[in-house]
Amino acid sequence: MKILISAIIALSLSVSALANTPLSEAELKQKAEAFIQAKNTRQQPDTTIKDIDKFISLFSDNFIDEHIKFNVTVTKKAELRKGMIAKLSDKVYFCEVKIDQLMLGRNVAFIKYTEHAKVKPSHMDKVVEYTSTNIVSLEFDNNGLIKHLRRHHG
Repeated sequence: MKILISAIIALSLSVSALANTPLSEAELKQKAEAFIQAKNTRQQPDTTIKDIDKFISLFSDNFIDEHIKFNVTVTKKAELRKGMIAKLSDKVYFCEVKIDQLMLGRNVAFIKYTEHAKVKPSHMDKVVEYTSTNIVSLEFDNNGLIKHLRRHHG
């Protein structure tokens, strides 16, 4: 009986230890690249709601999306989705997002990227072409989903 209880306890501890295992460097790199790819895809002339939903699927149900420069925080997928759908009314001529630098830590990825785009926002009368370098940090939960996104605008 003691052996059975010891085995159950050992199994429980090993399963919980695996649940807290950090993502590997390869997994973090893949997730950071998937984030940038999804971000790029949702900012194209032919972007669809399906592209937006794919982007949002990268987030855990309990996430924080922080826009540091603008002091804006979003914590609900419905709110994030609504804002992205509203941006579909912008006229996008092109948008290209490329990773410049990637730093990885324990379940976190810091991405420095350059975004070059030409857009006519729906609330403006003129076309804007810009190139900006930004930094985001992505903190992942144990399921590999984004639990905290911090956007540091350039």
